[in-house]
Amino acid sequence: MAGYNRAIVEKMLPAVWDQDAAYGMKNETRPDPDMPKGHVDKKKGSDFLVHLADVRLAVEKGPLSFDEKQALFMRYYLDDLQDYIAEHQGVTQRAVSYRIERGVGKLAAHLNGEKYIDGYDQLEDEQSE
Repeated sequence: MAGYNRAIVEKMLPAVWDQDAAYGMKNETRPDPDMPKGHVDKKKGSDFLVHLADVRLAVEKGPLSFDEKQALFMRYYLDDLQDYIAEHQGVTQRAVSYRIERGVGKLAAHLNGEKYIDGYDQLEDEQSE
C-alpha cells in the first residue's frame, strides 16, 4: 500500500480537476532528460499515476464536506487566495485556512485507511520518531 501524506495530496490536487495539469508535474523518480538511458527495473516503478488516481477518487467519493471541497477546488485548481475564497464562502480567512488544512488532512487519512483527527500530520511525525 502506498503511504499518503499532506505533500503527496497537495501535489496531486491541481490534476484532480484538470487532467492536463499532470503533464506539467515532475515525476521525482524519473531521471533528468539529459541523463543517459539505462536499464529500468519495472518492479521499482513510480507511484505517480497511482497517487493521482487515488487522490482523484478520494476527492470525488471521500469524506470531504461541500465547503472543504469547494475551498480545495478554489485554492488548488483556480489558484485563488484564501482572502478571496473567504469572501466567496462568506467566512473569515482563518475559517478557509482551516477548511483547506482539514480537507487535505482528511484526504490523507482516508487514503491511508485511517480516521481523520485534527493534528493528523503531527501524530504521524510523532510516530516516526
